[in-house]
Amino acid sequence: MTVNKDDKKSLWIRTLDISQNKLKQFAQLWSLQTLTDLPDRLRNLWQQLIGSYWFIPTACVIIGILLAPLLVTIDQHFDRETVRDITFAFTGDDDAARAIMTAIAGAVLGVAGTTFSITIAVLSMASSQFGPRLLRNFLTDTPNQLVLGAFIGTFSYSLLVLKSIHKYDVAFGVPQLAVTFAIIMAIVCALLLVYFVQHMVHAIQASHVIQNASNDAIHNIHYWYGSHCDIQHQRDIEHHDVEQFHNWPSMPIYPPRSGYIQQIYLESLITLTQDYGGVIQIHVNLGDYVTDKNVIGYFFQRPTAHPNNRQKTSTPQLAVVPRAPDGVFWQRFANCIRIEQRLVHSNDIAYSLGQMTEIAVRALSPGINDPKTAVNCVQSLTSCLSIMMRCQPPSPYHFYVPAPNDDASNAEVKQQRLAILAVVTHTPKISDFINTSLGEIRRYAAADLMVLKALCQAMVNLNYARVNSAQQQTLLHELTLIERAGEENLNYQELTDDLIAMSKQAKQFILSDDAQHRYFDYVSEFDAHIRKALQTQSR
Repeated sequence: MTVNKDDKKSLWIRTLDISQNKLKQFAQLWSLQTLTDLPDRLRNLWQQLIGSYWFIPTACVIIGILLAPLLVTIDQHFDRETVRDITFAFTGDDDAARAIMTAIAGAVLGVAGTTFSITIAVLSMASSQFGPRLLRNFLTDTPNQLVLGAFIGTFSYSLLVLKSIHKYDVAFGVPQLAVTFAIIMAIVCALLLVYFVQHMVHAIQASHVIQNASNDAIHNIHYWYGSHCDIQHQRDIEHHDVEQFHNWPSMPIYPPRSGYIQQIYLESLITLTQDYGGVIQIHVNLGDYVTDKNVIGYFFQRPTAHPNNRQKTSTPQLAVVPRAPDGVFWQRFANCIRIEQRLVHSNDIAYSLGQMTEIAVRALSPGINDPKTAVNCVQSLTSCLSIMMRCQPPSPYHFYVPAPNDDASNAEVKQQRLAILAVVTHTPKISDFINTSLGEIRRYAAADLMVLKALCQAMVNLNYARVNSAQQQTLLHELTLIERAGEENLNYQELTDDLIAMSKQAKQFILSDDAQHRYFDYVSEFDAHIRKALQTQSR
């Protein structure tokens, strides 16, 4: 197969473009405009590294490459008589050392291939049973990466130690400590193989996968939702700009490219708005797909006579005058939003909840037909949603608070706090999360009484965590939809009557004043008849 000069030239051009883009991203990471969001950017970079299957094994290989010459050097300066006093240390000749290192290198490499084959088989099964979105949970499983890294790290270490064994150098030809460490690592690898098999058996269980997805969702919920209400932020929201900025001159904002929105760096956006004197409103959420022609928000320019345009700066009597967005504005805005070509893991709550929803939907498919797994997903989703209902949701309003002057007292700073509206984001409501998680399961479980009754019980359980009447109305609306889905899709009238009776009892329970202090126990008409008959006989 021949490659012409044009193909080689295009290959070099593509390679050069990729290298330039990587260097540009690295330069943007350390630019002055993005230093305020540097922890978030580094965290995203770390998640990308952990999400790749090569990072930890590569680190283990590097450790093995560094340990081999280090231990060989220590061997050359170590007293051999002291080594012989160690009972478990290797004290053989060079032929025995070479045989042991060859056996260890060959064995661990073969076992590494076996573990890799098992991992590929598990990934294939997880993709078909749980969904392709769950593959990242298996790839980022740290124990799996550590086991594979220990095997190939021991292999690279054994090869380098084997190279340092010399046949005719009697004094320093056999690195006894290095060979002893290789034997210890071989025993550790044997134990890790047993642990790997046991770990994979538990990892492919549906309950374990659901629990990991639930823990990931709870982590993201705590990242966005607060445990208490920020009183000062509530006072800032009363600023007149919150109601009036929609009347300012506006300009549509377009994304820099097509893809999925993975991260919005708010601190960089706030800095950008202050440099151009305006407010940025974002209408999209994390995980949304946009094209380069989509309008994802607006930039509202502050009027020239606005009081916030006359701020004290480092230069006395220098006014910050609003200016229209230019080319630099759009370049900086492109650095404030992270867009990927594929949907990857991020701090998106909807993405984490969608993993459990996808497991439930696949479990309800005719090919799998596992309603118990769907019920487990409903219960895990209920736990996550109840935490969201009890916590303080994130505010869509983000302000720029100038640093106070050094000559101002603390009392004056508190009294004259200046908060300038900078960014307005779109925050999903709890009803949106319920509709995209439990509501999606309801649409696929319309003909399964077990899952529908589990959804009714989920509404009752969520009622214990509600804090306002809007959440109560959301739960009642969802119960109505569950009841209607059963009426139109259940096969037998008895099943429909059972679901309707449970839905009505759940509605009455939610509407009662002391519902959050009572226990809900659904009793069907048949069970009530049996209980009454048993009580009559006992008399």
